[in-house]
Amino acid sequence: MHAPDGFVNAPTSIAAGVVAAAGIAVCLRKAREELDDRTAPLAGLVAVYVFAAQMLNFPVAGGTSGHLLGGTLAAVLVGPFTGALCVSVVLLVQAVLFADGGLTALGLNISTMALATVLIGYPLARFLLRVRIPLAVSSGIAAGVSVVGASLTFVLFYALGGTTEVALGTVTAAMVGVHALIGIGEGLITALTVGAIAATRPDLIHLNRSLAPTPVEV
Repeated sequence: MHAPDGFVNAPTSIAAGVVAAAGIAVCLRKAREELDDRTAPLAGLVAVYVFAAQMLNFPVAGGTSGHLLGGTLAAVLVGPFTGALCVSVVLLVQAVLFADGGLTALGLNISTMALATVLIGYPLARFLLRVRIPLAVSSGIAAGVSVVGASLTFVLFYALGGTTEVALGTVTAAMVGVHALIGIGEGLITALTVGAIAATRPDLIHLNRSLAPTPVEV
């Protein structure tokens, strides 16, 4: 999913950068409402966990490999705005220190892997939890769907300014097909992680707290 430099043209890279910057600005303002003295350290741990998990690849079809994106996982644990910031920081570090994704494509990668995954995955996880699907299962399903959604977001940017001669239909089929398989791994990792935390400290999970019944004064 990490787009390299030059995969989309300069105007599209700039547009993606504007989208990413606007999204980060909103997240920075809203994240203050999600964090307190107890959850702020957890946000740092989530960022470290996503960074480490993204460095581990697992094989998928056609000799390709995939890795955790982590947007939905982070959003479920620490909130959508803080979660998007966690993944954005991970992507910045990877681009600067490890050349994992181009610097000119950083806005594109943040838009697809941080913002899109959270925008798609968190509301879906919240909805599934509301209809009584267990927390770990809801998070896993939402995470898997968010990966496919992120791949379609990338296809949208490619349609606007792709620089290769590969047909849009071919790119779409390849991206959706591969990332549907990656989404299975993403869903399993997310479900296992959320389930493990929920078994010991459910009070630390943002999604769990956000849907907890509000005390009624008598």
